[in-house]
Amino acid sequence: MIRILITFLFIFLTSCSNSENEWIHLFDGKAVKGMRGYKMDSFPWESWEIVYGSLKTVPGSKGIDIISMDVFKDFELELEWRLQSGGNSGVFYFATEDGDFIWQSAPEMQVLDNTAHPDRARKVTSAGALYDLIPPINDVTKALGEFNQVKIISKDNHIEHWLNGEKLLEYEYGSNDMRELISKSKFKDMPFFSKASSGRIGLQGDHGEVWYRNIRIRKL
Repeated sequence: MIRILITFLFIFLTSCSNSENEWIHLFDGKAVKGMRGYKMDSFPWESWEIVYGSLKTVPGSKGIDIISMDVFKDFELELEWRLQSGGNSGVFYFATEDGDFIWQSAPEMQVLDNTAHPDRARKVTSAGALYDLIPPINDVTKALGEFNQVKIISKDNHIEHWLNGEKLLEYEYGSNDMRELISKSKFKDMPFFSKASSGRIGLQGDHGEVWYRNIRIRKL
């Protein structure tokens, strides 16, 4: 009897551990799950649409950023993006809804056409950067129109930005070094920026056409 109970307990604990590390598919090419509009109760289908397996912004619509319903602290996020010429977007994390806009609270991995958009002139606002704070070590973006693979890892306040299989930067969230960078950036007078210890994942939808696909995240 004791052996049976031990076996059952082992199976139960293993199952719990595995479920904790399972991928959560926010968009699988067919449906959006667990996302809504920023400061909205529902998903803003007037601003986003599903086209050939991609979640993309609707041209000419009122751009609306989207966020995860769940809050994350330690996580691994994966997705793919592509842009039109001169395109611009962003992937946010640790987002709250305290400010009027998502970028007033959330750090951002820049999504950018590095061949045409003016932000390419500054490394700290080029594709893969921690926007306006830390530049990527390389430009590894693919040709315009091709999908770029993103991975963002957050573990014990250590953050990594990956693009197309290469680690572009890493930093310690909430560290003195990060606070020093913020003090010299556009975010220096924003009271909510990078203050939350956990938050929502977000995608920028108000900067023109952008395509996202294979959006998934798991807790670490």
